[in-house]
Formats: sequence, structure tokens, C-alpha cells
Amino acid sequence: MLSEISHVKQIQGEPKRRWFIDEFFDLYIWFDDSNGIVGFQLSYDKKRHCRALTWWQDKGYLHDKIDDGEGRPGQHKSTPILAPDGIFDKKAIADAFVKASAGLDEGIIKFISEKISAY
Repeated sequence: MLSEISHVKQIQGEPKRRWFIDEFFDLYIWFDDSNGIVGFQLSYDKKRHCRALTWWQDKGYLHDKIDDGEGRPGQHKSTPILAPDGIFDKKAIADAFVKASAGLDEGIIKFISEKISAY
């Protein structure tokens, strides 16, 4: 079940953000000054084939795989990066998100679930 990380570093000039995690998901949500959601990133399947669905109010959707920077023989680990990945099972992810988000605010659950389904 998703639980919130307290004391998330806020970056000056960016919208306020909150961070929620469990074994399968990482969820970052960005809020405007009136506490409306302006963006989110839902990373999923963290232990096997980590991917991220990102949505921004002014830019729309991205779906990426996360290259963790490992697997470079003879070299140091690189910084993880996002790389385009078109495969997204929105039904499975939406169902898993609803189960994992049981303790979150209903408004957040509804918003994120609708955005997942609309992708």
C-alpha cells in the first residue's frame, strides 16, 4: 500500500510536490498554489522492468522505461534516465494503483486513476 514520504525536498521555482511509495510504485505529484494537481509521475514495476507514466497539465503524457544506469561492464553506474517506451497496460496498472492507493486522499485516487485510464 502506498505511503507518503514526509519532508520531501521542494525545489525552488517548481510546483510543490509530494511523494508516495510501496514495493511496486513510486508516485510523485506536483500541486499548484491552490492545491490542484498540475503533474504526476507514476513509476511502476520497480523491481523488474521499471517504467513511468508522466502527465503534465501543459504537456500531456509520456510513457518511459527507466534505464537504471547499470549493466555497463568496466564502467561506473550511470545516472538513471527515462527513455521512450510505448508499452503500457493501463487496465493492469489502473487496477494495481487503486489497490495500492487505498489509504490516499479520494481526490488524488480519482484524479490519477482517471488520467491512467485516459492514456
